[in-house]
Amino acid sequence: MLAWWIMLYLVGSLGVGAWAARRVRTTEDYVLAGRSLSAPLVGVTLFATWYGPEFIMGVPGYFVAEGVMGTITDQFGTLLCLLLVAGLFARRLYRLGIVTLSDYFRLRYGPRVELATSLIQVVSYFPWIAAQFVALGYLFELVVGIPVGQAIVLGAGIVVAYTYIGGMWAVTLTDLLQSVVIVVGLAWVALSLGSALPQGWVALLDAQPTGFYDLLPAPNVSAWSDYLAMWMAFGLGAIPSQEIYQRLFAARSGRAGQGGVLLAGLLLFAIGAVPSVIGLGAATLYPELLNNAQGLVPMAVLQHTGLPAQVLFFGALISAVLSTSSGAMLAPATVIGENLVRPRLPHLTDGQLLRWTRWSVVLVALIAGVFAFNDRHIHGLVVDSAVLLLVCLLAPLTVGLYWKGATRAGAWAAMVVGAGTWLLARQLISPIDPTIWGTAASFLAMFVGSHWPHRRAVT
Repeated sequence: MLAWWIMLYLVGSLGVGAWAARRVRTTEDYVLAGRSLSAPLVGVTLFATWYGPEFIMGVPGYFVAEGVMGTITDQFGTLLCLLLVAGLFARRLYRLGIVTLSDYFRLRYGPRVELATSLIQVVSYFPWIAAQFVALGYLFELVVGIPVGQAIVLGAGIVVAYTYIGGMWAVTLTDLLQSVVIVVGLAWVALSLGSALPQGWVALLDAQPTGFYDLLPAPNVSAWSDYLAMWMAFGLGAIPSQEIYQRLFAARSGRAGQGGVLLAGLLLFAIGAVPSVIGLGAATLYPELLNNAQGLVPMAVLQHTGLPAQVLFFGALISAVLSTSSGAMLAPATVIGENLVRPRLPHLTDGQLLRWTRWSVVLVALIAGVFAFNDRHIHGLVVDSAVLLLVCLLAPLTVGLYWKGATRAGAWAAMVVGAGTWLLARQLISPIDPTIWGTAASFLAMFVGSHWPHRRAVT
């Protein structure tokens, strides 16, 4: 019965995507929803895009084992990222009237840097999309009973279908529906599990051991290095992410975009805490489930709740995966169309560019599927996708926006030295996390390269 309800929900999502496709007339409609989104819609669609399976299937296990420290990367890091984007980047980039972040790199540093940053962005999305496919595979195996490999193909096919036909309009409308399902489903499960706890949620949270809620690490270099790297992975690494700016640029005004980004950060922080608390209750009631941290919350729901709660929970979980998958596929597909195809085929009509962008969705999904079949650790895939952006693109983006002396050579140096230092540090034994080395080297190279004798980039 649960499987039938889930399949009905998936059919409904496809229906919403098909209905949204009626509003797609141009490439701008497809990739930016006609630049017409209000601040609440920007906030909700960004929340749904980032509220992926790691919040429900990844973070709870870390929270149970490590306390608040286990939530730094996802919950605290995403809040930091969106606060910084809203405060420092949103208005400045919106005023440029661009479609992708790579458009900014072209305007600031030239077409060759645009090409390089586009390739980096596209590649960075593959492990993140793969993580969503893996999550869908586990869910369909758990609920429907089909093997993970087949389930990955099925889940990917569903997301590709409604993203292909409806683009940003489909993503926005399905995100709105899926956000409602996420909130209602998690609330129902929390109430159901809470009623079974001997003394309720408050007593359970109060009973945790000393240090469970600590926000600072142990006073040694290694602990602080790991701690800073956890904050940086999403807190700084996700700043140059196309999916943020795709929603920002889809807003009806710079102020609406800025407000939507801020709203998304607050929603992610507040609602992101709910699955971690549910995981704590699940571990208390069913300690045997700790052997499978990624399945802790879903298995507890299957064992503890009835059909209505299961339908809502798995609807919420699948909603989180679908919304994240669709947004994550549309972002690199847009970059491929706008920054890799359009400059090389300047005589394309808008209709032809729209077809290229749609087929890019399919291409991105196929490559991400290969990643999914080779690495099925959800949280690790998501973190890997952000680190590449951090060590390559954050310095050229930030320095270029705030320093007129930034040059093309500086941007190249930041990307090459940042990535090279990060890769080298991963091979060496050091108490300092490779992410810190790579980021510091990227910013240093940006400034050193910009002072090298050459012609400055266009400002």
